[in-house]
Amino acid sequence: MLKQEQTRLLKGLLNHLDAKTNVDAGGIIKAPAETYTSEERFDLEWDSFFKDYPQIIGMSGDLAEPNSFITIEDFGSPIIATRDADGKFKAFANVCSHRGAQIETEKKGLKSKFSCPFHGWTFDNKGSLVGYPKSDHFGKIDKDCYGLTELPCLEKYGFLWVHPKADGKIDLKALLGDKLEKEFAAWNFDKLVLSNEEEYKTDMNWKLAIDTFGETYHFSVLHKDSLFQSFHGNCQMFDSFERNGRLILCKREIDEMRKLPEEDWSITTGTLPVYYLFPNIIFMPTPEGAFLVKEYPLENSPHKSISKISFYFYPEAIEMANKMGVSPETGQNPLEELYSAFGSVIRDEDYVVAASSHKGLKSGNIDFLTFGRNEPALHHYHNTYREALGLQKLPIIET
Repeated sequence: MLKQEQTRLLKGLLNHLDAKTNVDAGGIIKAPAETYTSEERFDLEWDSFFKDYPQIIGMSGDLAEPNSFITIEDFGSPIIATRDADGKFKAFANVCSHRGAQIETEKKGLKSKFSCPFHGWTFDNKGSLVGYPKSDHFGKIDKDCYGLTELPCLEKYGFLWVHPKADGKIDLKALLGDKLEKEFAAWNFDKLVLSNEEEYKTDMNWKLAIDTFGETYHFSVLHKDSLFQSFHGNCQMFDSFERNGRLILCKREIDEMRKLPEEDWSITTGTLPVYYLFPNIIFMPTPEGAFLVKEYPLENSPHKSISKISFYFYPEAIEMANKMGVSPETGQNPLEELYSAFGSVIRDEDYVVAASSHKGLKSGNIDFLTFGRNEPALHHYHNTYREALGLQKLPIIET
């Protein structure tokens, strides 16, 4: 993030703290219960946001070296993403061109070639068919016509995008907008190294998980013994970038940072930026690295979801953690302590109460959820979501 923008955001938070104010969306909005419970709505979301929309599948650090690969099945299509021997990122349907079986079943690894477990047809990591057993018995084919189906993909600013459809398009300017592109270019996300991955399965709609990241109004209650010890609750900054948003959470460290000269201020020291990358990504840069949260529906249901969490760190942070070693109090190194802390807040606090909200919505005894004037990130997300589905914008009710 550019220094001028960091200073603007930090000054905005300090002004809010001093004046005991917060960002103001101008009123409240009411999101109908069907947003989270309707089967018909869910089908529309699945087709619009997952099966036919560019997906962030990870970071450059997920394919850290030549011949590395990952497989994905989270949005209805089996996909294999590779980094070939030349270091180029590619993506293909994880579907054998012979009989349709998945050519790779491992989640990740290092391979220059993939052999289908059904009949042994073999493909290189550039998607070309390089051999098939008993070719004299099978019959002559043009191998150039039997390569893996290549999918549109893009590696930029440290992110990996894939479109699930071969005829899809990835228009980064349309996805991010000029301002967010420039902001991402000023970070060093391409240097991040994957350190750990976790999955949280929950009995709730996928958007309720997204909602939990969108405000700090709940910090002093739900997180009174955890996050609230490190963050000022109900104090934030928010900016929108096309369909995306950026929430700036206010760390208590800002109280000491404000005493320093402005040139020594840092956005990741005084705050936690939370990027909403439409439709299902939460991305949080920290001084040491970043957290990537990918949220998906589960079991083809509006009532179940899975959060896939990836923890990335800069090489120097990993080196420092290794030097520090294991804490005698926790039995963990500093990075492991961070994984545990993240899970204890998001999985054990946020997601537990969000699943409780989903039960309430399913009961039919509440017609809508209300987002306050101090929750502009949720205003923006839900109206962006509705606009993308061709639904009427939720009106602001002035209070």
